[in-house]
Amino acid sequence: MWGNILWCVIGLVVGLVVGFFGARAFMKKYLKKNPPINEKMIKIMMQQMGRTPSQKQINQMMKAMNKVQ
Repeated sequence: MWGNILWCVIGLVVGLVVGFFGARAFMKKYLKKNPPINEKMIKIMMQQMGRTPSQKQINQMMKAMNKVQ
């Protein structure tokens, strides 16, 4: 009886670990392929706020965004 419970607990732990790392790898791959924001989006957002951004400002924003990820 205790052996069955032990195997269930071990299986649950192994499943959680494998699932976590699998989901993590999938999300990293997805975000690399489809970044949440790019330079064009930053430029459009700043123009909508009434500013004309320079390339230096756009690069600074991109660095800040990548640092957060």
